[in-house]
Amino acid sequence: MRSSKIHPTALVDPAAQIGANVEIGPFSIVGPQVTIGEKTIVQSHVVIQGQVTIGSGNLIGHGAIIGTPPQDVSFSPDRKTNVAIGNNNIIREYCTIHRGTAENSATKIGDKNFLMAGAHIGHNCEIGNNVIIANNCLLAGYVRVDDGAFLGGGSTFHQFIHIGRLVMVQGMSGFGKDIPPFVVAAEHNSVFGVNVIGLRRAGFSAKDREEIKAAFKLVYLSGLNISQALEKATTMNFSAPAREFLDFVANAKKRGICPIKRGISEQMSI
Repeated sequence: MRSSKIHPTALVDPAAQIGANVEIGPFSIVGPQVTIGEKTIVQSHVVIQGQVTIGSGNLIGHGAIIGTPPQDVSFSPDRKTNVAIGNNNIIREYCTIHRGTAENSATKIGDKNFLMAGAHIGHNCEIGNNVIIANNCLLAGYVRVDDGAFLGGGSTFHQFIHIGRLVMVQGMSGFGKDIPPFVVAAEHNSVFGVNVIGLRRAGFSAKDREEIKAAFKLVYLSGLNISQALEKATTMNFSAPAREFLDFVANAKKRGICPIKRGISEQMSI
């Protein structure tokens, strides 16, 4: 802690493990089971408690709360659960990240994510890498968000759902079903088409983009039900990204995937 900059009003437990060149701002509280990696900045009025591991190069904004007990009526305070946060994340003002609820479980956030002000990450969520979660998004327990997804401001996500890679979610939307990778999703449990711009920016080849579109049309626009579409897909020569889309659909949870917006096939360009 000698090389770190800790404000005199901050309360940092002597048992906490603080890396080199860490900054901890005024009135922040860091508990005894907390580990903070080098060059991480913790701004003012932040509370980090419970078993929390934070990697290097992160920014934790004013008033953020990390590692507090989950909002689960069955939770017992004596359970050993934790939060694990990777490297180079930006976690802005007043974000809340709760620790896991089941014994020895964790809430996990990867690397290079951007959580904007007021985002809530419920217990046992798993956030991949390069994910953007805009202001006031609410993620219930056990939500999984894959790499490169963008969740628009004010959107809500039911517990246990899975949000695929490079999904683009419109703000003020709500979801209780899984959202397949590479799509644009909006409103209430609705898919509108393929996230073509996101695929281009992510470096997907024209061939891969076209095959993802073909897989999307097979699932959503062919007139086949999900089982029929997946069976037909086994006879087709799809590339790995298109197979990723199809595998996601095949492995969707009990509530299934978000349907396409009725009548949207005449309006969208995929």
